[in-house]
Amino acid sequence: GRGGEQDDRYAGKAGKFERLPHDDSDAGPARSIEGWVIIVSGVHEEAQEDDVFEAFAEFGDIKNLHLNLDRRTGFVKGYAFIEYETKQEAAQAIKSMDGQVLLEQKLAVHWAFTKPSGDRRRR
Repeated sequence: GRGGEQDDRYAGKAGKFERLPHDDSDAGPARSIEGWVIIVSGVHEEAQEDDVFEAFAEFGDIKNLHLNLDRRTGFVKGYAFIEYETKQEAAQAIKSMDGQVLLEQKLAVHWAFTKPSGDRRRR
């Protein structure tokens, strides 16, 4: 191969990966490494980051906001990821903003990451 035959960097570690602490609840939202992330879909293509930030900032301190643009058109792709410090802030944003209108478009707001149910979890 490519000189990897004598490489023992991974000896004894095959198949062992780091995990986040498990909190015993089966299904539901999952915490990212740094906070609680929600996904907002239905974002108007001409929306600015400030428009989304101002609409969601009243529910808590926004740690991170990603508003992805289409490379070809330069317009918003129609979704945003918003990260809050606490689960309560993110849950309140979902509860309050799901189905609301921003720039004449109806938003859908949900958890970005969820835990699989217990019967699907791998060892």
